[in-house]
Amino acid sequence: MFLGSLLGLASPKALRESGIVGMNQRNVRYIARNNPRRLYPKVDNKYLTKLLCAEHGIAVPKLLGACRLQGHIKELKEFLSPLPCFVIKPAQGSGGKGILVIAGRDGEDYLKPNGKRVTHDELCRHVSNILSGLFSLGGKPDIALIEDMVKFTDDFQGFSFEGVPDIRVIVYKGFPVMAMTRLSTSDSDGKANLHQGAVGVGIDMLKGVALRGVQHGRPIEKHPDTGKLLSTLKVPHWRDLLMLAARGYEVSQMGYLGVDIVLDRHEGPLLLELNARPGLAIQVANGRGLRPRLDFIDKAPANLSYKDRVNFVLEHWDQ
Repeated sequence: MFLGSLLGLASPKALRESGIVGMNQRNVRYIARNNPRRLYPKVDNKYLTKLLCAEHGIAVPKLLGACRLQGHIKELKEFLSPLPCFVIKPAQGSGGKGILVIAGRDGEDYLKPNGKRVTHDELCRHVSNILSGLFSLGGKPDIALIEDMVKFTDDFQGFSFEGVPDIRVIVYKGFPVMAMTRLSTSDSDGKANLHQGAVGVGIDMLKGVALRGVQHGRPIEKHPDTGKLLSTLKVPHWRDLLMLAARGYEVSQMGYLGVDIVLDRHEGPLLLELNARPGLAIQVANGRGLRPRLDFIDKAPANLSYKDRVNFVLEHWDQ
């Protein structure tokens, strides 16, 4: 039986025996024990995350500017005029909310990846909503970050629709333990967010190749918009990507972490953001539970370098 079906039909006992980590176990056993509350600002605020990555020499999408006050909005037209494409996002947003991707221009209007127009007034209202906290955690006043748009590698051509795909890696005590790619669709409005309809593809930890694909928790073989066969996906720079994910532990000092990475065709792997409360759908995409791997890492050697932690995983994982 496919794991997605199992999650919906099996008893709690059966799920435990299959190694599935549920929400309560994730929150109590892994997040509460390994992620001190004092460290949350490091990952909840994308601006702070960028600063920390810079300190550690970790590549991230280029920050072009930041809009901090409502009064700054009147300066946006001039600031954005030389930029053909960019991304505006809340510094403290979550789940892909509030992210506006501009892929081009047509006269005075901006164009989203799907070709939909956005007027400058609409863009300004969006930024105003970000500043007022409409998309931020807890509704706090926020900052609108303006980033360079990632030019994703041709290796993902046809695997994502009108948006940049990313790779989510669960990192436990500094060890990358499970990974998936998140591929945008027409349902997800070009965003790599599973809750909004993106496709999740589990990734073999040894080879960086696809294991299986899911959308809305159900198995699929082809991308719903492009028809691309998901089983043919192979993530380039796989070892480098795992090294980058493992370094997220040094940046955040958090023991249970979701590290989101994008692959730029020119810059290679870039750390997009860190997540202190990564979701559990990665288990469905991989067709296996997290707990056996987490239990194994609990017995792993301590004080290893990030390179040794990656090598340890590659030596002991079966896929």
